[in-house]
Amino acid sequence: MRARTLWLDREFDTVVPVEMFPNVLERLRGTPARVEDRLRGVAPEALTASDGASWSVLENVGHLLQVESLWAVRLDDFEARRPELTPARFESWRVGEAQFNRRAVRDLCSGLRAARGQLVARLERLDDEVLQVVARHPRLDRGMRVVDLMVFIAEHDDHHLATITQLLNRRA
Repeated sequence: MRARTLWLDREFDTVVPVEMFPNVLERLRGTPARVEDRLRGVAPEALTASDGASWSVLENVGHLLQVESLWAVRLDDFEARRPELTPARFESWRVGEAQFNRRAVRDLCSGLRAARGQLVARLERLDDEVLQVVARHPRLDRGMRVVDLMVFIAEHDDHHLATITQLLNRRA
C-alpha cells in the first residue's frame, strides 16, 4: 500500500486560476456519483468494518455529509466579504457519536447528493465579484478565493474516497 499524507498535514500552496472554476465545479458535482458508484454492491459488513486506525466506509461517507455545512458557511464568509473563513469545529464532527454505521448507505448517499447539489447550485449563482474575494484560511494561514476553496473541498472529497477504497481493498 502506498503511504498517504494525513489530511491535517496537507499543504495547499497552489493558487488556481479563476478560469478553472468550471472544471473544479464538475469535480464537486461528481463526488456523490463517485461515492455511490464506489459503494454499489458492497456487502453491509464491509461498509461498517474498521481497521481501528480509520473510520469505516459509512463513517467516511457520513463525515463528507457533515462537512457540507462548513462549506456552506465558508461560502457565506466569501459573500459577506469576511477577512477570515470560519474555522472547522472538529468537536461538531464526532463521527462515532453520529452513529453512521447504523444508517442505511442509501440514506447517507442521498443526503450527500442533496447537500452537494445545494452547494453546487450556490457556486453556480456566484457573481464574478465574489470570485475575486480573498479570505484567510484559519488552519492553513493563507488567503483563499472561492476557486481555491473549491479545490480544497475536492481534495478533501478525494482524500475520503481514497480512504474508502483502501478499506474496501483490505476486505477483498
